[in-house]
Amino acid sequence: MDQLLRVMNFMVSSDGIGAGEHQSLEKPFGLDGAERLFSWAGATASWPMRTDPGGSRGLDDYFTRDFPRNIGAEIMGRNKFGPQRGPWQDHEWRGWWGEEPPFRTPVFVMTHHERPSFTLSDTTFHFVDGTPATVLERAREAAQGKDVRLGGGVTTVRQFLDADLVDTLHVVVSPVTFGSGLRLWKSPDELLDRFHLEVVPSPSGVTHHLFWRR
Repeated sequence: MDQLLRVMNFMVSSDGIGAGEHQSLEKPFGLDGAERLFSWAGATASWPMRTDPGGSRGLDDYFTRDFPRNIGAEIMGRNKFGPQRGPWQDHEWRGWWGEEPPFRTPVFVMTHHERPSFTLSDTTFHFVDGTPATVLERAREAAQGKDVRLGGGVTTVRQFLDADLVDTLHVVVSPVTFGSGLRLWKSPDELLDRFHLEVVPSPSGVTHHLFWRR
């Protein structure tokens, strides 16, 4: 396969939790203390929202910097796009990211409640109802030969893993526990029947888990 489906910089706790059940406008991840999952990325020199100079230049920075490389489209679940559930009450909500979303590619939002596509800066959001395989087919076409990033959240990544469509995963495990929430895995060993795994600890305290197909 020339066009990989890649999970990149996906963040979970040491007990495998990547989000809470009760997402809201105030709590995009639905977790108290969710910032502990992504503080490693915010400390890097290449963090796109960095406003002051400095930041780390080591392993963590490599993964932050690599995020957009050779990505031609993104797939995400509706819960990553916003906290609303059910039919759209209005179309004013245009994502968490303001007028300059970080994707800069077509983004396919999986939802049972479609709405018209719209463009912000150089990112166009499409709202699609379909199986993981049919949505991936559309995203690959839009990516024009480049790879497709599977952005999450947890439920969406699990759907694509269960459909055996994921080619590579990079999961960042932070040394925190949440106890309950949406769980990517009980143990990364669950994926070893299909994937090779390399585990790389970082000086920041997180551990990078790199999976690629057997």
